[in-house]
Formats: sequence, structure tokens, C-alpha cells
Amino acid sequence: MNCKNCNTALSKLINYCPLCGAKIVKKRLTFKNITAEINEQFFNIDNKFLKTFLHLFSQPETVINGFIEGTRKKYVNVIQYFAISLTLVGIQVFLMNTFFKEAMELDPNMFNPLGIDPESQKNNPFNSLQFEDYNNYQSVIYVLSVPFSAISTWLAYWVVGVRHYNFTEHLVINLYYSAQVIIINAFITIVLLCFDVDFMLISVITSIFIFAYFFYVLKRVFKTSFLISLAYFLIVMVGYGFLFIVLMIALGILAFIVMYILKKS
Repeated sequence: MNCKNCNTALSKLINYCPLCGAKIVKKRLTFKNITAEINEQFFNIDNKFLKTFLHLFSQPETVINGFIEGTRKKYVNVIQYFAISLTLVGIQVFLMNTFFKEAMELDPNMFNPLGIDPESQKNNPFNSLQFEDYNNYQSVIYVLSVPFSAISTWLAYWVVGVRHYNFTEHLVINLYYSAQVIIINAFITIVLLCFDVDFMLISVITSIFIFAYFFYVLKRVFKTSFLISLAYFLIVMVGYGFLFIVLMIALGILAFIVMYILKKS
């Protein structure tokens, strides 16, 4: 008998391939055993997904540093975990576009406390602004945000002299962090929308959580005191803001060039 994944010769007495680690499937595929496998992977109290999710709250340094240092079987692989989070985003987008479409519309009177006459805002394009377009591209935005946050943390810690993680390892830190906040954000958003909570308020709540959890992860992973962690976190945020501004300027210049070319043609 050979391993179906790497073709290594196997003994009939073992359950996992000694070379690639794949589980040896001996039974024919049936609804019963595939259900049992799904239960083992995702719903069992000892499964890796639940353990990864809980430990990223209680001991994120164990999950993240463990993966960086070579512990790859105890927790869900960072790429797999991020992929799972993007799948949940897809479910969130479907539910919001199907059942909570009205919640993503801005209130046309939201600027009234600023003393703005509603009549003068009839032709304001922002009065019909919806979050639907942003919502549909959440997965893309999340994917693009990871390199930005990784560059920000890498540069910030490099500047202050904390250089024991290379850029790829900073990418792992930010992938685990991003996946965790994506999962929590999707869950909180749908639950609060079910209770008719204003979407803008939900955005504020989740934003506070995102920044607070980012600070917590950096503090635990780099094992620094509260004040030192806060100082490093502020440097990271400055770097992130700088990169965002540079990106916006670059996009503006690109848009101007495209419009200029189109006009000439």
C-alpha cells in the first residue's frame, strides 16, 4: 500500500504517512464517515480550528511564535486560517446583501446636527451612499490590507531596533491577527444586525476591537511592557497611516494620468 498523497510505501499498521503526515484513508467514502471527518475537523472540542481560535485570544504568542518556530501540527496553518476567515466574509456579505440591505444605507439626515439644511443636500451624491459596494469587496480589501500592516509592523520594529523577526515572519503575525479579527467582525456584525443595531455603530464597535486586539497581539508576541508596547503600537499606526496616504496619492496620480490619456485619445 502506498500513500495517495506522496506515494510513499506504507505499512498496513500505521494511520498516518511518516513522510508527509497525511491521514491514511482506508474506508470507502460514505456520508457517515465524511460527516464524522467534518465533525472531527471543525466541531470537536479538541479540533485544531477551535483550539487556534481560542488560543489566539488567550495566548496568541503561543500560536504565532509556535508557527514561526516550526510547530505546524498543533494549530491551523496560517494560510488555511486566513482562508477560513475569508470564507466567513463571503457568508457575511451574502447575509448582509440579502437580509440587511437597508441597514447599509446612510441616513440622509445624519448631518442635521451640524446645522446643514436637508433641502440644500438633495443633490448631494453622499445622500444615497450605501455600504454595499464596500461590502462586496471586503475580501479583496482584507487581502490587500495584510501586506500593508506587515510592512508597518516590520518597519516600526526595525526602526526601534527589534529585528528578530524578518518580513515573512511579520507577515505570519499579521495574517493570524487579520484572520482572527475578520472572523470576530463577521460574527459580531451579523449578530448585532439581527438585533437591529445601527450599522455605523457596529462599525465603531468593531473598529475599537480591531485596534485593541492588534495592540494586544503585538504586546504578547513581542513580550514587552504596556508602555513600551503602546509606544511601538503608535509607531506602527503612524507607519500604516503614511503607507495609506502614499497609496492614495499614487492612485490619484494614476487616475489623473488615465483621464488625461483618455481625453487625448
